[in-house]
Amino acid sequence: MLKQVLYEATNAAAAIMKEYANKNFTISNKEGINNLVTEVDHKSEEVIFKIIKENFPDHYILSEESGALIQDSKYKWIIDPIDGTVNYANRIPICCVSIGIEISGKIQMGAVFNPFLNEFFSAEKDKGATLNDASIHVSNTQSVKQSCLVTGFPYTYLDMENGPLEVFSKLIRKGVPVRRLGSAAMDLCWVAAGRFDGFYEHKLNAWDSAAGYLIVEEAGGKVTDLKGNYYNPYQPGIIATNGIIHQQLLDVVKGGDV
Repeated sequence: MLKQVLYEATNAAAAIMKEYANKNFTISNKEGINNLVTEVDHKSEEVIFKIIKENFPDHYILSEESGALIQDSKYKWIIDPIDGTVNYANRIPICCVSIGIEISGKIQMGAVFNPFLNEFFSAEKDKGATLNDASIHVSNTQSVKQSCLVTGFPYTYLDMENGPLEVFSKLIRKGVPVRRLGSAAMDLCWVAAGRFDGFYEHKLNAWDSAAGYLIVEEAGGKVTDLKGNYYNPYQPGIIATNGIIHQQLLDVVKGGDV
């Protein structure tokens, strides 16, 4: 029942994204330059809320646009109605719906759907990860120097040691390809599918990564914070890899050489 409702909500929100993709819609700005929100984000969120409330009226909901609907429940839905809003607003088809389900403080289920590429990623704890119902697995690349990586940059620059631009510069100066797609949820899913060997980012919110990080782990990958500790989606930094290159990428992010 839980998985069925998760898939129903994800599909319904993705249908809203497709419906409005070639229409005019309002766009406004949140904190930070080009940190956009559109009316489609809100419409997508509304349909997700409606489906959850109809089926599980007592569940806690945390969503990017509306914040938290706090309930005394062991079940929490963590929602990004459109991950990659800037891409969506510019008609770039790298964006998705992302929904994770936390049970008793641990992410147990997640779904990420890009309707423009028709790619539906999902995972359930200890049951593997899938893309359009086919099993997926991380890559077997052996070193960071051989890797294709992906990252993102915060809307407000983090003035910190080994910050986003410093790590990026260090990698690309060594010839390591590092992409920036503009959707953390897609980045994580593409690591899970073996398209990227690793992903790192210095500042994310729980709704950006809750579903995607479980999908990486269930595809055989490894996910930690920027210090190498157990990953918690409520703290900002993340490194997700095929597992083989994890320590190498972690060392680079922490200030080491490539």
